[in-house]
Amino acid sequence: MGIGADELNAALDALALREARLAEALARTGYPEPRIRERGWRTMLRTIVGQQVSVAAANSIWRKLEGTLGEDLSPEELLAAEFDALRACGLSRQKQDYARSLCALVSAEELDFDALPADDEEAIAQLTRIKGIGRWSAEIYLLFAEGRPDIWPAGDLAVQAGIGRILGLAERPSEKQTRTLAEGWRPYRGAAAIFTWHCYNNAAL
Repeated sequence: MGIGADELNAALDALALREARLAEALARTGYPEPRIRERGWRTMLRTIVGQQVSVAAANSIWRKLEGTLGEDLSPEELLAAEFDALRACGLSRQKQDYARSLCALVSAEELDFDALPADDEEAIAQLTRIKGIGRWSAEIYLLFAEGRPDIWPAGDLAVQAGIGRILGLAERPSEKQTRTLAEGWRPYRGAAAIFTWHCYNNAAL
């Protein structure tokens, strides 16, 4: 599971002692809500379902999948499903390709969501073996579903904009700059990432 409220708040308190601007932003906006998802391949499948569609559309597709394959659907059941059946649920050819890549790795026990490497970069490398899953999706999974405390998705535009607002920068920093700016925030960069989303477009700042 993701970073809980107590752990999240404690990490931000620790960061506030290091970074005066973050302390000021925290005082103005308050603590963010935790972002927690279930650990496992289903959460990654939901990520694939949700790519490039609205939240409402993704939820609709997911409900249709559960209606067609059952709420307890297994990787093997999805692999066995007909193309047209999945298409009727709203999965495009490309998303079916991604979903089958995920299910094939899990079914063959080549990817175990209960035993991903402890090293963050090694875990990201494992997850990006799935077609359609890039670094950002892997980082979000590790942060929200596993609660890894030092994940820093520097490629996320909202993270870039959020850290820019927190630090009072004139313009949104690049991915490289965003990575550099947070180096001193280890090992709490996961909490910092959640806080940047909280600060992005926050009226209190």
